[in-house]
Amino acid sequence: MDGFAEEGLRTLYLAEKIIDEHIYQEWNEESKKSKLEINDRDEKVAAVDEKIEVDLELIGSTAIEDRLQDEVADTIQFMKKTGIKVWVLTGDKIETAMNIGVSAGLLDNSMKEHIIEDMNYDDIRENLT
Repeated sequence: MDGFAEEGLRTLYLAEKIIDEHIYQEWNEESKKSKLEINDRDEKVAAVDEKIEVDLELIGSTAIEDRLQDEVADTIQFMKKTGIKVWVLTGDKIETAMNIGVSAGLLDNSMKEHIIEDMNYDDIRENLT
């Protein structure tokens, strides 16, 4: 999978698990409720999802080309030439994000890279500072 990501492909693992209908119904109700939350919705949805996404059996993986829309690279190059600063913020794998950044003209060998992989606010803030 890392090899695919290094080639700029979007990767996805495929897994399965057989669960009892009753367990699924309970989880599904909790999932629906978490999606209606107003505060910290993403965290609550993730916590509910983590309850069911355990003991999965890996059955395969996929990798597809993640192409940029037409003229994205040209537009970004134009913006950079005019002095506009461009930042990349992504949740992708680092290798995928960097390959897309190169193909979009956002990254080149002359740039200094700052990769922040922290997951909590204080650590991210410290790294950005």
